[in-house]
Amino acid sequence: MSQIILTYSLKPGVARETFETWTRTTDYPAMRGLKRVSSFVTHRVTGLLIGEGAPSCDYVEVFDVPDLAGFLAEDMGGPVVQKIMGEFMGHVDNPQFLIAEAVV
Repeated sequence: MSQIILTYSLKPGVARETFETWTRTTDYPAMRGLKRVSSFVTHRVTGLLIGEGAPSCDYVEVFDVPDLAGFLAEDMGGPVVQKIMGEFMGHVDNPQFLIAEAVV
């Protein structure tokens, strides 16, 4: 199984409460409804465990995707993901989309 991991910060002027409401009411239902997404959670970054200063991002998202090839080939260009991505990009700055696999 692959994971898709997103890291990002909110755009200036986007309120955390507004974004998190959108996440709960729009993003979660749409993305969790895709058959190739077995789980999806957004995490608010609250600080650094080690070191000082500000974290490099405000949020981290983790998707578990059992069929990454199918997700990339069919879901990424589909209407659900494209609609959500358009709205998402209106909220965030500098998103980084990572594909990861567990080391076993």
